[in-house]
Amino acid sequence: MGIKEAYQEKMNANLHELQAKIDLLKANAEQAEAAQKVKLYEKIESLRTKQQHLHEKLDELRSASEGAWEEVKAGVELSWQDLKDSFERAVDKFK
Repeated sequence: MGIKEAYQEKMNANLHELQAKIDLLKANAEQAEAAQKVKLYEKIESLRTKQQHLHEKLDELRSASEGAWEEVKAGVELSWQDLKDSFERAVDKFK
């Protein structure tokens, strides 16, 4: 396995782990008061959009040539950090 494939596996594992956390956040939102529930659902929808964007970046990475994948990797890293930071802000806001 090359470094590109190992990186893809790592990012897919990170994404899968964060998906489980988003699902838990959604389950918690269902127990929240109405006003807070609306805000949580809005945050969750935003997270899903960012998650989809990261999936698209990972698809780009998969199809990138060996010479170009490092460049695409930078975009994946930015998307991952944005998604992770957004999740952390959502969780902190609704603790």
